[in-house]
Amino acid sequence: MKLELSAEDEAFRGEVRQFLRDHLPADMRARTYHGFAPPTQDDLQRWNRVLFDKGWAAPHWPVQYGGTGWSALRQHIFEEECHLAYAPDVSWQGLRLLGPVLYTYGSEAQKQRFLPPILKGEYLWAQGFSEPNAGSDLVSLKTRAVRQGDHYIVNGQKIWSSEGHFAEWGFFLVRTDPEAKPQKGISFLLIDLNTPGIKVRPIIMINGAHYVNEIFLENVKVPVENLVGQEGQGWTYTKFLLEHERTSSAFIYFSKRELQRAKEIARRETLNGVPLIEVPTIARRIAHIEMDLLALEWSVLRLLANEKTAYDQQAQASALKIRGSELQQRVTELETDLIGDRALREIKEDDPMIAAGPSELWPNYVPGRMSTTLHTRAVTIYGGAKEVQKNIIAKLAFGL
Repeated sequence: MKLELSAEDEAFRGEVRQFLRDHLPADMRARTYHGFAPPTQDDLQRWNRVLFDKGWAAPHWPVQYGGTGWSALRQHIFEEECHLAYAPDVSWQGLRLLGPVLYTYGSEAQKQRFLPPILKGEYLWAQGFSEPNAGSDLVSLKTRAVRQGDHYIVNGQKIWSSEGHFAEWGFFLVRTDPEAKPQKGISFLLIDLNTPGIKVRPIIMINGAHYVNEIFLENVKVPVENLVGQEGQGWTYTKFLLEHERTSSAFIYFSKRELQRAKEIARRETLNGVPLIEVPTIARRIAHIEMDLLALEWSVLRLLANEKTAYDQQAQASALKIRGSELQQRVTELETDLIGDRALREIKEDDPMIAAGPSELWPNYVPGRMSTTLHTRAVTIYGGAKEVQKNIIAKLAFGL
């Protein structure tokens, strides 16, 4: 595979960079740079609206639903430049996960009702998939939805629901037929989180941040019109959801950005007066990460180019997920190792350091590094644990 950007693609990259310079608010960029996790609700919705006004909120959506019509390569360029500029992510739950399911399998009424506000970021969505005893083994979920006339009555519990504390809606996997085979008895429901019987409880993570939650559902009444597609086909839609963004699971843009930051740190931090980037053991470590990251990027580009392969798409997605999550951990651990115990320095929005600005002791790249490193400890678990991904590869790619 030979990749050469055309003059038009290079011009497009320049256009994206200029747009980011002109429209990305400085305070928003600073929060993303320091690793505030997650983006605040205001940042998510404000940045979503900026992109919507430009027509760039959902580059991966079809044009008829508000997409840009860009090639896969231009989508790649756009994502890369947004990360390098420290723009916050827009809400994954609505734009990347639910949106494609709705415009592919949803009714016309659901498309008209939900796609425009998702595109504009008018309200946010929570994902209700995992349960306390159904995480990586999702098909064992127990949350029940029993149909009574024009409604389902839902009872159960969900966990690790990102943004559930400020989301207004959620998309849930529920069991509608307990007698069917596990995959066949699952349905896909849209639920208004303001419905009586719903309780959201925060989960505070090891880095002190609040971005995931438990959601309890007790006799929650959900209109049948909120069923996506057909009853019992929820597992089919879930597999589509996971495969649709198979290259995103590599998080290539995050790792490329953080490697750039790690190099900056290594150039500025010293050992006995020598920049760390010139210390052989550090230089080798950086080089190994960079080589593995380059290999991962080419794997992503091959998928974007629809290069033919003998392997199942879900197996490919699992391979990208494993390698991408491991690299996130390696590059953020490198950053904290380069800084040493100063990496423990946390920063909050009201921290006087923000007003005072960086200093020789506390350069801008120091605060927030440990928080980000701790956050990436979870990346080999969420979205499908590494061990489960390996089983998928063994089965679908090698028939084991």
